Amino acid sequence: MSAESKFEKEMERLQREGVITRTQFLQIMAAAGAFLALGTDKAYAAKSSVRAKIVIVGGGAAGISMASRLLRKLQSPDITIIDPSDKHFYQPGFTLIGGGVYGKDDVWRPQEECMPSGVKWVKDKVTLVHPTLNKVETEKSGSFDYDFMVLVPGVKYDWSRIEGITYKTIGEGNAHTIYDWRGAQMTWPAMKEFAEKGGRGVFCDTYTKHKCGGAPKKICLLTWDNARKNGTTDKIDLHYYTGSKSLYNVPHFTPRLEEIYRERNIPVDMNCKLKAIDTHDKKAYFEQTITAADGTKTTREIGTEYDFMHFLVPQCAPDFVRESGLSWTEGSLAADGWAMIDQETLIHKTYPNIIGLGDCAGIPTSKTSAAVRKQLPIAVENLLALMEGRTPEAIYNGYAACPIVTEYGKVLMCEFDYKKEPQITFPLSLLDMSKEQWVAWLLKVYALKPIYFELMLRGLY
Repeated sequence: MSAESKFEKEMERLQREGVITRTQFLQIMAAAGAFLALGTDKAYAAKSSVRAKIVIVGGGAAGISMASRLLRKLQSPDITIIDPSDKHFYQPGFTLIGGGVYGKDDVWRPQEECMPSGVKWVKDKVTLVHPTLNKVETEKSGSFDYDFMVLVPGVKYDWSRIEGITYKTIGEGNAHTIYDWRGAQMTWPAMKEFAEKGGRGVFCDTYTKHKCGGAPKKICLLTWDNARKNGTTDKIDLHYYTGSKSLYNVPHFTPRLEEIYRERNIPVDMNCKLKAIDTHDKKAYFEQTITAADGTKTTREIGTEYDFMHFLVPQCAPDFVRESGLSWTEGSLAADGWAMIDQETLIHKTYPNIIGLGDCAGIPTSKTSAAVRKQLPIAVENLLALMEGRTPEAIYNGYAACPIVTEYGKVLMCEFDYKKEPQITFPLSLLDMSKEQWVAWLLKVYALKPIYFELMLRGLY
C-alpha cells in the first residue's frame, strides 16, 4: 500500500469512528491533496552513480528524511545514521497532548520502524566530531569515518539556566512544559483543572532560539479557551512573558495575534528572561530588560505568583557541536553553539563536506518540522553536487511554518521566509491567512501527522 493510500485510510478511520464528519473528511483530503501535489518532489530521475561514505548524526525528522531521500537518489548508497533513540516522536503533536486533543501514544512510533531500509543504524550518542579527520566518535560504539556528514543532532535543553526546577521535577509546583513527551502528558490534566477552578496563569517562552516558537502561545490560548468552554474566564488571570521585543515578529500575522491577546485580556511583558521557579511557593522570577529612549538599558526583577505555569527551557546546540569546532564563533548565533551553516546552501562554512539542517543549524529561521521539509530537497541536491564535484546551486529561502492554535477548532497558520514575508501554501493561499482558519485546524490535527510519518520520513514529501 502506498503512503498516500495509508494517509487516506487513516482519514477514513477517523470518519468511521466519528472523529471527523464526511464533510470534514472531504475538506481534509482536498487540502492535503493540494499540499502533497506541491510538496512532493518530482519523480526521482536516474540515480547518481557517485559513491561516498555518508554519516548522518541524528535520527529525528531531518536525519531520517534525509536518509530516505538519499536512498532514492543514489545507486550504491553507503549511509550510516547515529542516533540513540528508542522512540521517534512527532513533536508538533506535543502541544495537542498538552491541550487534551491527542493521547500520549498518538505521537510516536518505534524508531526501528522509522529507519529506512538500506541504512546502517548505530544506536548510540555522538560525543565528538573530528572534522579535519572526517571522523565521528560515539559513546559506546567506537569511531566512524565519513566522506560526507549530515549534521542534524537537534537541540539541547539547558536546564542549568533556570533555578529551582530540573528535568526530573517537571510538574512540581504545577509548573509544566510541553517541550517534552512526559511534560506534555502532565500539562493537560493540570490545565484542565486550572481552567475549571480559576486562578493566575503564567506563561513564557525563552530568550534563546528554540523549537516551535509558537508552542508557548498555543498553550496559553488553549488554556483560555478551556476556561471559555467552562464559563470561567472571569475566574482566570493569564499573563504572558516573552524573551523577545514583540509577541511575534512576522508582520503579516502579528496584528491578529496581538488582537487575540487583547480580546482575551492577556497582558504581554516583553524582553523577559525566566531566571527561577520556586515550586514550593509557586512563584516565578523574571529579569526584564528595559531600553530607554536614549538607548540606555537597565534590568529589573519581576516576581510573580501563579497557580498554573507553562514555561520553556533555554535551548542550545548539543555540547559536542561546539567542542568539535562546528559552531559559530561570532555573532548572535555563537553564544548557544549553533552550527555554522550557510543559510542558503546549508553547507558548513568551514568544512564543505558537512551539510547541516534542522534544529541545530545556525540559520536565521524558525526551528520547525515545516522548515525541515523545505530544507531537505536543498540539502540533498547540494550534497549530491558536492559528491559529484559540481558547484552547489540549490538555495533555501528560509521558509518556515508555525500553526498557532488560537482555540479549539481554529489555527493561525503562519508561513514565512527569511525576510519575514508571508509564503502562504496553496490551497491556504485562497483564504485570508492573516486570520485564524478552521481548515488550518483540520490540517494541523488530522493531516500533518500522517503526512509526517507516511510521507516525509519516507522521502516522499
